[in-house]
Order: sequence, then structure tokens, then C-alpha cells
Amino acid sequence: MSAMFDADALARLFVEARAHRAKLDVLPEGARPQNADEAYAAQEATLRALNADIGGWKVGAKSHDGPIQGAPLPADGMHDSGAHLSMHAFGKAGLELEVAFRLGRRFEAGSGPHSDEDVFAAIESVHAAIEVVASRFAAWPDVEKSWQLADLQNHGALIVGDGVPYDAAFPFVSPAMTFTFGGAPLFQGAPANPAGDPRRLLAWTVNHSVSRGLAVERGTLLTAGSYTGLAFPDAPGTAVGSIEGLPAVELHFS
Repeated sequence: MSAMFDADALARLFVEARAHRAKLDVLPEGARPQNADEAYAAQEATLRALNADIGGWKVGAKSHDGPIQGAPLPADGMHDSGAHLSMHAFGKAGLELEVAFRLGRRFEAGSGPHSDEDVFAAIESVHAAIEVVASRFAAWPDVEKSWQLADLQNHGALIVGDGVPYDAAFPFVSPAMTFTFGGAPLFQGAPANPAGDPRRLLAWTVNHSVSRGLAVERGTLLTAGSYTGLAFPDAPGTAVGSIEGLPAVELHFS
């Protein structure tokens, strides 16, 4: 981390932008993350400034063997299926349909490293989830990647359907699904997660958290990347995500 970077200063800007539904333009010197480590420091400072517990993590990768990035999610931004949210609270808001994993055990801060097998054994349930993707930057998505990562990886809210017990035989690479808004489809073609099997992202997330001194609590949700790409509804309506084998998830955007 560079001596000039002030994670708390950037966190204050993010918190103020959230509170006033404002959008940031150019960041001041000293509050511009230059790399992933500075971005992760800003994420953690943002949750401290929000006085927010971590309710989950979002994690993703751009390819089947590409680097992984993640962000902690404030617990108060996580909602059960059927939630009613104001689309205007997020500014320009996108929607993605994802698979989320709830962990049934705690991983202690400073522990690990934990293997894939350790983390898979801890999966309590699997859920369909809709992520509301939103940015605190006016120019998004034309924003520096490290700035987007610092901004909780463009996270707005997470709506989570009911879960089913983890089954290793579930077709995580290419599950059958539909995603609609106001009854109209939100994506075309076959659903696919850029990371391939999203389970490959889970141990990274747990190890990233505990290595930074953040315990992963029992009940934490890990949402592991979009199968549908990003869709931007332009009017109020209801989004319904149905993934075969999982209970549907629904978001009412007003």
C-alpha cells in the first residue's frame, strides 16, 4: 500500500455518496486506490464507516482460470426474496442472477489456508440470488478497475431466495434458468458463469477474509458471479429469477 493512500478518506466519500444518492467524479489525491490491496483496504474501511456487519461476500472471475476478486457485503443490504426496493436509490442499477452459498460453520480470523474440500464441507445451503449492481461513480462503468473494486465491487444489494441443501451433483457450470423483468426475458442465449464452476471461488473468498483478520461467521452468504450478464431495467417492475433445482427469487423494483 502506498504511503499516500488514505483508505479512510475514500471510505468517507463512499459513505457520503450512499447517504445522499450522489455520484463521485474524480477522486482527490490520496484517495485513489492504485492496486487490489489498496482497494481491499478501502472496502474494509467503508464497512467500518458504515458501522456495518459483513453479511456476505460477492466474488467473481472473468475466466475459468483467471484471477479472483471479491468484496464484503453489508448485512443490511441483504434481503429475502420478495423484497421491495426503490430503483432510484441506486441511480443506474443493473440486475444479475447468481447462485449463492450459505456456510454452516465459522472460519476464524487468521486461520487457514483452507482447502476447497474444507469449504465445500461447510456449505449448508445453495440459493438463487439477484444482485443489484450499482456504483458510487458518475462515469461507471468507465471507471478505473481498482476504484470499482474499492467500491465493494459495484455492489448495491443482494436478494436471496430460499435455500436447498448442498448437493455436489448440482450442475453449477450450466444450470437451466430464466430471468425476467415485468415478464420479459432479461438475457438471451445459454446462461454461463465466466468463472466456470463458481465453487472454485469459495475457498479463495474464505482465505482472503481470514488472511485479512476478518472471521467468516456461520450463516455468511457467498454469491459467486452472474450467469446472465448485467441487465438495466428502465422502469419499475418485478424481477424473477428461476434456477432449476432451487427456489425462485423475486425483487420488486419501485
